[in-house]
Amino acid sequence: MTQRAHPAQSHIAGNVIYSAEAHTTEAKGRASMMKLARSTTIGWLFLGLLFLVPNSWAQERAPILDEIAKAYGIDSYGQIEAIRYTWNGEIPGVFKLAHAWEWEPKTNKVSYEGKDKDGKPVKVTYMRSELSSQPDAVKNEVDPAFINDNYWLLFPFHAYWDKSATVTDQGMHKLPVGTGSANLVVVKYPNEGGYTPGDTWDLYVGKDKRVQYLVYHRGGTKKPSLVVASWVGYKKGGPLLVSTEHRGTADGKPLHIFISDVSVKLAGSDTWMKAQ
Repeated sequence: MTQRAHPAQSHIAGNVIYSAEAHTTEAKGRASMMKLARSTTIGWLFLGLLFLVPNSWAQERAPILDEIAKAYGIDSYGQIEAIRYTWNGEIPGVFKLAHAWEWEPKTNKVSYEGKDKDGKPVKVTYMRSELSSQPDAVKNEVDPAFINDNYWLLFPFHAYWDKSATVTDQGMHKLPVGTGSANLVVVKYPNEGGYTPGDTWDLYVGKDKRVQYLVYHRGGTKKPSLVVASWVGYKKGGPLLVSTEHRGTADGKPLHIFISDVSVKLAGSDTWMKAQ
């Protein structure tokens, strides 16, 4: 894969159409996770995340990025056998949708339950290693939705794994919403290559190394050009810390994304641990 792409809403929602490009940087002990994709969008974008092929390992990497990943449980990630969660998104008057997922990181087996663009129930299970042999609906709708939703669930890990971006620690700054301040960590992608070069993410990180707000600045001309979202509602599922509540705006339109029904199953166990 040689292109970067954006994860966004899926055609399942009936609002946008987008395609996926698969590529993630592998790290020792985490190879089972490293097959995720990015996708480009026509229409609304929730959270754009760029990926480059891992041929540039000399980018600036702020040490705080490691600290953030550790706060979310990166050191215990290898214990995870499976994750269940439901991604819910709404822009009032535009769309309202929910995607239920079960994912096995070690095998990259994905199960999805939701609705297609016409509102008909969809239920499918597939192996991401065999994606090319799947029906078009899985390749072009379900799997891109999985990528988008998984980034909302595990964004701090993805930022940590992607070694192609320049990540800088800019010290304390005022929060983008309300009062108070936080450590501003800027994730910047190159101005050339990929679908939308030059995108930037501002992470506002608290003293506990948890992301409090995320501000996305698109480098290209597609919309939305600015997304501001809170990262709150933290819950612990096994060793993983996840933010389940995101409220904000997408080009000024009210945006609400929340992750519900999060459960984790650890290796060697048949018991699902509900995040709380």
